[in-house]
Amino acid sequence: MTEVNSPPRVGAWTRFVTARPRLSLLAALVLTALAVLAGSGVADRLGSGGWEDPAAESTYATRALEREFPDSQPNFLLLVDAGSASVDDPAVAAEAERLAERLAREKGVIGVGSYWQAEPSAAAALRAEDGHEALIAARLTGDETAMGETLDRILPSFRGTHGPVEVKVGGMVAVRHEMQAIIQEDLTRAEVIALPVTLVLLVMVFGSAVAALLPLGIGIVAILGTNAILRGLTEFTDVSIFAINLTTALGLGLAVDYALFIVRRYREELSTGAEPLTAVGTTLRTAGRTVLFSALTVAVSLAAMLLFPQYFLRSFAYAGIAVVLLAAAAALILLPAALVLLGHRVNALDLRKLVRRGRPSKATVVDTSGWARTASLVMRRAPFFALGTTAVLVLLGLPFLGVKFGTADDRQLPTGAESHVVQQHIREGFPGSPGGGLEVLAEGRATEAQYAAYKQRIAALPDVLRVEGPLVKGDSAYFTVQPEGEPVDDPAQRLVGELRETDAPFDTKVTGTAAVLVDSKDAIAEQLPWAAAFIAIVTLLLVFLLTGSVLIPIQAVALNALSLTAMFGAVVWIFQDGHLSGLLGFTSPGSIETTLPVLMFCVAFGLSMDYGVFLLSRIKEEYDHTGDHEQAVRHGLQRTGGLITAAAVILAVVMVAIGTSRVTNTKMLGLGIALAVLMDAMIIRSLLVPAVMRLTGKATWWAPGPLRRLHQRFGLSEGQGDSPRLNSAPQRGAGNCATSHDGAADDNRHIEALTPEAKAHARSDVRAVRATARGQK
Repeated sequence: MTEVNSPPRVGAWTRFVTARPRLSLLAALVLTALAVLAGSGVADRLGSGGWEDPAAESTYATRALEREFPDSQPNFLLLVDAGSASVDDPAVAAEAERLAERLAREKGVIGVGSYWQAEPSAAAALRAEDGHEALIAARLTGDETAMGETLDRILPSFRGTHGPVEVKVGGMVAVRHEMQAIIQEDLTRAEVIALPVTLVLLVMVFGSAVAALLPLGIGIVAILGTNAILRGLTEFTDVSIFAINLTTALGLGLAVDYALFIVRRYREELSTGAEPLTAVGTTLRTAGRTVLFSALTVAVSLAAMLLFPQYFLRSFAYAGIAVVLLAAAAALILLPAALVLLGHRVNALDLRKLVRRGRPSKATVVDTSGWARTASLVMRRAPFFALGTTAVLVLLGLPFLGVKFGTADDRQLPTGAESHVVQQHIREGFPGSPGGGLEVLAEGRATEAQYAAYKQRIAALPDVLRVEGPLVKGDSAYFTVQPEGEPVDDPAQRLVGELRETDAPFDTKVTGTAAVLVDSKDAIAEQLPWAAAFIAIVTLLLVFLLTGSVLIPIQAVALNALSLTAMFGAVVWIFQDGHLSGLLGFTSPGSIETTLPVLMFCVAFGLSMDYGVFLLSRIKEEYDHTGDHEQAVRHGLQRTGGLITAAAVILAVVMVAIGTSRVTNTKMLGLGIALAVLMDAMIIRSLLVPAVMRLTGKATWWAPGPLRRLHQRFGLSEGQGDSPRLNSAPQRGAGNCATSHDGAADDNRHIEALTPEAKAHARSDVRAVRATARGQK
């Protein structure tokens, strides 16, 4: 490199974040403490629903029925078990009636009814076929928080043994309340598992305990800050309890990714003899820009979930965007301040010395020759690796072609959960799946004859088991339609459409479990193309700004999507079809909750882009310096292959810890994302990307003239602002600072081998060097 004895350039951002490092860290500590206070109790304010479309017909009908006919929408059940006796036994009946009367007197409880009080036409559905169990049904009023408080208050009075009967608690309120409690317990256990394992892995990667603690610190700041933001959001909108799992997973995972990238580059600069402040400046100009682009691409993928109406999905966007931006901000502000204060002590406390038995320390030297050999092998056999890996990934994704979408119900809970036990008893032992029917809301004046004629028409529809009603109140009425088979299977979903198309002399709206599922699927199908287009367009733009290429952004989007096939195939094969259910400890509902594939796609796609940006930025930096396409690919994989793999393994550990949850959706999310991350790092980045880039050759970097000029003006890439690597021949002249004619010619020849963008930076640097040399003469 052509050099002069001048101080290294320190950018404005470097000066800003390192001017008062102790003050920066103190301010961060104070803000983190405030975040702990602000975010305390956030889990208690989060909801456990959010799968329905708030603008759907079924949602409107449900709210109208809750308002006009509260008895029609029970959400709380008491399963009364008479043991070996019959539920018609006088002593059993007397005790059950006393329980129903006590329940009706409780504050926040309305619409109490039971088998022993119901009309004969309705009582049959509330009595088990074996005659030993029956139901008391009621509705808890208020929002999810109020219903949870009511449930906590009345549970001790009703659960357990009461004279000749044993009482268990069920219903949707109990299911969601129990799910919320289990998720909180499981999250604590996941953190206890993930934190120490992550620390051990970081020590293995860095060697230094000091360096290993830095990513954990960044992660803790991001998680606590996001919890405070979610707590604030609950004052204005509904937020799902499931989002808190993503906060922990992404907070730790992305903090490790970003800190790994920055600390590794900082240590590389120190190993070349750079002073700490100079090393931080170079790191921020290179790895720092990569982290910024990576955070933007991940945030874009997560932001796409804001386009969907279900607050379950929107909650993950709130949590994900917040934790990504906080992790990136902490990595770009707090981490540089810590590195300036630590200096060379970032390599202190090399715990690997304990197992070296006297061998010399190599804490800052990493052997990456294996990755270079891998890249060379892949590029020599590029067609084989490209076609082979693509075929394997497509094959792994084939089970997804048989996906069946359903709703989240009690089968999300572990088999021993009380509310799951109650619902399972109802499914298996009660006639016609009570509570699983469809409700038809009729609005507008009508005569008894018109109601009767409409009832006959819907009773004649296929897949209808029975029709009950109407129950009339003013100008409104409702019918209960019990479908044959399961409440959300294909016939039940078809019946929803048939009911909505049936002629009536009044306005009708259909709700019920199957109707909510149909409306949720329609809402997702309507918004999915827009969300996919948003992710694709913004990702294409960001990768173009990073690389200046037209082809690379298209490759990045296509290969990222391909990397997700194994995840979706595994989700269907394991969780829908029930393979490994015994090993993993869950009950397969025979379907996949409708919103979950959208969530998993957005999260996994963003994380894949995270690793893609790391690799592409290093390849671009090398290509700008040398103009050698294959060498750039080889160098990029050599420099980042181990880093990406280490980051992926650590993130997979965090996601697997989340996947130990006893709630099936959370288990599916954690294990599915872990698989996607590992497939992306070990297959896509290590094999498919080098193979495809070898096949496309130098055309990889092509862009039409207008776009090339646009990139030169607005684009950012890793390494921009650093001096390109020019001729390293010794300089001759006074003070060894003047540049000879031969050296200038060598520099010009080297410049011509660079890309257009790098040429401009290089020529500017050469002019500055020569001007300095003339001044020293």
